[in-house]
Amino acid sequence: MAKNEHPHRTAAQLKSLRHQIDKLDLQILKIVNERAALAAEIGKVKDDHGAEVFSPAREEEVFQNMIQANKGPLDETTIRAVYREIMSGARALQKVLKVAYLGPEYSFSHLAALERFGEAVEYMRVGSIASVFEEVNRSHVDFGVVPLENSTDGGVSDTLDMFMRLPQLKICAEVRLKIHHNLLANCEQEMIRRVYSKPQALAQCRNWLSKNLPHADVKDVSSTAVAAQLAQQEPGAAAVASRQAAVRYNLRILFPDIEDYPHNETRFAVIGHQECGKTGRDKTALMFRVSHHPGSLVDALEIFKSNKLNLTWIESFPAKLAKPEYVFFVDFEGHVEDPKVKKTLAALEARCEELAVLGSFPMALVSG
Repeated sequence: MAKNEHPHRTAAQLKSLRHQIDKLDLQILKIVNERAALAAEIGKVKDDHGAEVFSPAREEEVFQNMIQANKGPLDETTIRAVYREIMSGARALQKVLKVAYLGPEYSFSHLAALERFGEAVEYMRVGSIASVFEEVNRSHVDFGVVPLENSTDGGVSDTLDMFMRLPQLKICAEVRLKIHHNLLANCEQEMIRRVYSKPQALAQCRNWLSKNLPHADVKDVSSTAVAAQLAQQEPGAAAVASRQAAVRYNLRILFPDIEDYPHNETRFAVIGHQECGKTGRDKTALMFRVSHHPGSLVDALEIFKSNKLNLTWIESFPAKLAKPEYVFFVDFEGHVEDPKVKKTLAALEARCEELAVLGSFPMALVSG
């Protein structure tokens, strides 16, 4: 039987199915607004008791509940995106949060901020990672989003340096974002004379660029989004940037996913002044400096082992003292309220020259 043999029957089926969708949409709208009204009531209770509007632990609990209950056909990424925006809108009924990020729009820091906070937020784009920290420290914004480490390049030095300068700021949450780089341009490959991007993005595509654009002049700029702007304006120019930047700046994606390492991921920290509650799936971040003698770092790390705490990240960074010493940044599984974490911190404090808890926060799943 031909597909178009019964066009009237097909039209009737489509009309019936669409009518069912329309009815479900009205039910969904009603329920979403009922949920938002309850969230607004929670906001009033929080306000009466001086509690924070943004609760990463509670939001992570909602994500996990919905993902575990999901039977499909929608996938986990879609469910998370839907609930992110529902919670973003509900949160805005209590207070419209201000969030700073390294701009301009559609930089990877901006994408990470959208991934964590959704659209119902007042975003402030700034020109440097240091500026994100300063805006948070001066309470010009509620939170900031900064890159912490990349799976290819390791720790982000500007961020680590600012934690040393402003250790009172806390990591309230983390965002793990898959980083896919694309070559964007409005000319053909053979016409490209210059490629713009931020240094980290160019480094993550070094092999691809040297193989496919060996004669192009590679230029560092402050962000991938700035690179896309320049590629839009300058003949013979291309950018290494995100798909979202291609849409925003009306550029063609000549080659997708040009990163040399296919599992490229950047972890971002959400920084603020507030402490985050326990979820049962938490990390704690520390910054410490030990005395400058043989075995001092090993002795400090042995404390984590003896208390059965699993380290998930360690990074060394120059202490910027007269002597050539280092500060160490670590993440480990657990929350500052856990008894064995308290025991570990007490032991470390007795052994370290300096110790700062940078925060406890829910473990994030990779997005993107």
